[in-house]
Amino acid sequence: MVMGKALHLGVDLVLVTTALAGIHRATGYKLNTAQLTDSKTIDGVLEKYLQVGETALDYATSQMRAFPK
Repeated sequence: MVMGKALHLGVDLVLVTTALAGIHRATGYKLNTAQLTDSKTIDGVLEKYLQVGETALDYATSQMRAFPK
């Protein structure tokens, strides 16, 4: 049961960061992580989290181009 909730949370987090990546590409708006925290460690983690969304969006886009119908 705990494993299922952890998986669900992980998938939700990837969906949120993928949506943020789509917003970034469509509008050019990027979340300024430096304003969210003073810690360089947390800032680095947030940047890596946002990069996961960029990677997921790249993968989804390439799959849609490969199989258009």
